[in-house]
Amino acid sequence: MLFCVVVFRMYGVNYSPEALVLAAGEGSRLRKYARQKVLQPIAKTPLLGRILRGLKEAGIKKVHIVVGYEGDNIREEIGENYCRLDINYITAQKWKKGNLYSFMAAKDIFQKNFLLCMGDHIFDPQIAKSLMNVNLEDVLILATDKTSYSLDDTRVLTRDGKILNIGKKIDCWNCVDTGFFLCSPNIFAYGEKALEIGSSELADCVRLVAKDGSARVLDITGKYWVDVDTKKDLDRAKKPLAEHSQKKRGASDFVAHFLNRPIENKIVHLISDSRITPNQVTILTNVLAYIVTALFFFGHLLTGAILTFVVGIVDGLDGKLARIRGCSTKLGLMEHVFDLLYEFSWLIALAFFVSRSQGSMPLVVTACSITFIAFYRFCYDQFGRAMGVSLDVYGRFELAFRRVAGRRNIYNVYILVGVLLGVPLYSLIGILFHSALTALVYAYRATVHLHAADKTKHR
Repeated sequence: MLFCVVVFRMYGVNYSPEALVLAAGEGSRLRKYARQKVLQPIAKTPLLGRILRGLKEAGIKKVHIVVGYEGDNIREEIGENYCRLDINYITAQKWKKGNLYSFMAAKDIFQKNFLLCMGDHIFDPQIAKSLMNVNLEDVLILATDKTSYSLDDTRVLTRDGKILNIGKKIDCWNCVDTGFFLCSPNIFAYGEKALEIGSSELADCVRLVAKDGSARVLDITGKYWVDVDTKKDLDRAKKPLAEHSQKKRGASDFVAHFLNRPIENKIVHLISDSRITPNQVTILTNVLAYIVTALFFFGHLLTGAILTFVVGIVDGLDGKLARIRGCSTKLGLMEHVFDLLYEFSWLIALAFFVSRSQGSMPLVVTACSITFIAFYRFCYDQFGRAMGVSLDVYGRFELAFRRVAGRRNIYNVYILVGVLLGVPLYSLIGILFHSALTALVYAYRATVHLHAADKTKHR
């Protein structure tokens, strides 16, 4: 198996195991809120849809879904190519007896190792990726977490990476079952043995594998996952989704990272199931932004300076809302172009107001600042296109420098401090020097990295 994976990767073939999702249960504890638990929307997306999206992000291409209760409704709503996945449905006739029966309904499907997950677990796609990168020499590998979030979590006792015992009621345990496995097709033989002795739960099958010393664990502590069984779990599931709706490179400057990000996450958590759309948030952002422009132009500097921070927070909501709902679009990238436009309008409006008492100097300073900002933004964007990765995260220096690099949020601090001290001209001068420094650093670092990439390419 490992040899095949190595050969596939050497020759550019994208190796990807298939996945099995158990979605046959009734979900009785959520009956008051959902006719079918796996179709219950979380942030406008069905629970099962979230699982499929996570598998897609992890690199899975084909998924087999075991259905039982309301199986026809699942087929109708999810379809056979959700997220462009190749989806096959398996009907478990005896799903009421326990999830082992649902699992065994797929016993004739797999000839190679496969990923197994539950139909009611929201998860970090990195969990699936981590399992897929493990060389499976045993019958199964279970992803485990050393942190227990619920009394209903299935407990696991391990030693030296191997499972010794598993079950909801065991007294001695050191981690919990996350519901994610990498399995060999040999696991179905253990499933047959478990059924023969009257077992009905998948954990009973895993326990038999463990007795043969063929069940190992992979610690994924720190990665998020939520087993959705109750109404409380539905709300709890939205929190990690909001926290992980940040762009992959994370927030850049220190204002965005330490102030805006936690506030944005709380707001996204609250509005994720509302009728508010990302486009509506984008429109609101621009309306507020140009109100700031008007406030600066007419001299209401303190109100405008405070509102800039509100705009900064609202501006981060549309992208997060789109990502948490899985409705990001290429058109959404145009938002950054319009962001730059109102950012420049703030500086120009403030410069015009200050020039009424300070002459032409504020206008000259602002013209230079805008030139530097446009220049380093272009350097930044060109680097991303050329290298396929943001300059912000390309190296250790860049990771540190991005916290203080010239950004709108940083410039808002200059403006607020200058307004509070009654010296808005110094705000503009501070922005000039900061933008010039950022332009110098970005141009130099981008040049160094691109030159190094060219040398490597032509060796």
